[in-house]
Amino acid sequence: QVQLVESGGGLVQAGGSLRLSCAASRRIFSINAMGWYRQVPGKQRELVASITEGGSTNYADSVKGRFTISRDNAKNTVALQMNSLKPEDAAVYYCKMVLRGPPYYYWGQGTQVTVSS
Repeated sequence: QVQLVESGGGLVQAGGSLRLSCAASRRIFSINAMGWYRQVPGKQRELVASITEGGSTNYADSVKGRFTISRDNAKNTVALQMNSLKPEDAAVYYCKMVLRGPPYYYWGQGTQVTVSS
């Protein structure tokens, strides 16, 4: 069973930066897209950023210009560089890897990001 392990969350002041990382517990050969999502209590999980195998990226409007997603296909890792953090960025962040075949996707366990004003 593959596990996605996230790291890099924590507490930061508004305006600060954090870098989240996500790695698969073993080699995965059929990854298509990778992405980061976030969720706050009482709200649906939302897409923050995604990146295709070819490197095309997509960002939520709320993070454009502040967050950057990157991936290392050889290492099966995806990262999210978060700059100019705002209190509204506080959430549990989850990474996701989308596969071309079953089981079609994996989720990480989540990492907490807290932004103090």
